[in-house]
Amino acid sequence: MFAYIVRRLFSGIVMLIVMSFVTILLFFSSAVDPARVMCGKSCTPERIEQTRKALGYDKPAVQQWTAFLGGVVKGREYPADEALRKAAPQLVVDCHAPCLGYSTVTQQSVGSTLWTKLPVTGSLAIAAFIMWMVVGVGLGIISALFKGTLLDRAIVGSSLLFYAFPTFAIGIALYTYLSLKWHLVKIPAYTPISESPSAWLQGLFLPALTLALVYIAGYVRLTRAFVLESLSEDYLRTAKAKGLAPRKILFKHTMRAALTPVVTAAGLDLGGLLGGAIITETIFNYDGLGKLAVLSNAQFDLPMIVGIVLVAATFVILANLIVDLLYALIDPRVKYA
Repeated sequence: MFAYIVRRLFSGIVMLIVMSFVTILLFFSSAVDPARVMCGKSCTPERIEQTRKALGYDKPAVQQWTAFLGGVVKGREYPADEALRKAAPQLVVDCHAPCLGYSTVTQQSVGSTLWTKLPVTGSLAIAAFIMWMVVGVGLGIISALFKGTLLDRAIVGSSLLFYAFPTFAIGIALYTYLSLKWHLVKIPAYTPISESPSAWLQGLFLPALTLALVYIAGYVRLTRAFVLESLSEDYLRTAKAKGLAPRKILFKHTMRAALTPVVTAAGLDLGGLLGGAIITETIFNYDGLGKLAVLSNAQFDLPMIVGIVLVAATFVILANLIVDLLYALIDPRVKYA
């Protein structure tokens, strides 16, 4: 098991390094001059060139990438050009490791900005994850156990209805009716859990419910399909013939086999959400990674975009590793060499 974890961590680091190179190559080698955009419309050619040198954009993409990796490992200083740092030492900004770059739009290091947004996105993603796993998997099991009945059809039909609606439509409907019109729920606003746990939960309810309703629909059908498949296995028919209790057959034998694909989807979905729920955060004005991605794209803040992409990729890779490790706990047939 330990050797497997080391191998997977190593492969994950390699994937992040490759992704950082591809991301920087795409964004910093585009037809649009990032120095001109960051400097502004009224910038002189001399000022644009100075901005390009200060941020290191005058270097080839490969050198920018190696400088980026060096900043992640040991930090770096801005302006990137050594001559400019010596000419104006009072303007030098020290970006501590892991340095993901420096944004001229926010006048802050990318890492410090992402760190302030991460609790918002993390709270929203985890709350939605708990909702859709409890409700989605639970309804999927009930639907499978009552296959062909009116209850089964009602659950599957309702899931298809919510799955057909896009996220922004569900979010706007919940916000308009539950919060603004009927006043059943307070207007969502993020409050740090350290200030007030109850206000934190109240503020998360509508945004998390918006995400959960979309994912619940998929997990109902996914769980139902794999539970029905597991129930048709020969060893379960043998367990029934031996007189084992239905509850023991369901939770000890059926669910352990049926949950493997569900856990795979859940881990990847949670990892993706931790990178930012762009539509939901924008609708409810949650100042998280998703909303930051929208603003950074509109302002052409390339260093911030690169940082968001790499952080999102890190969460997906970690989630994939955790899912692989959970396989051994869920399914005893899985062994790691």
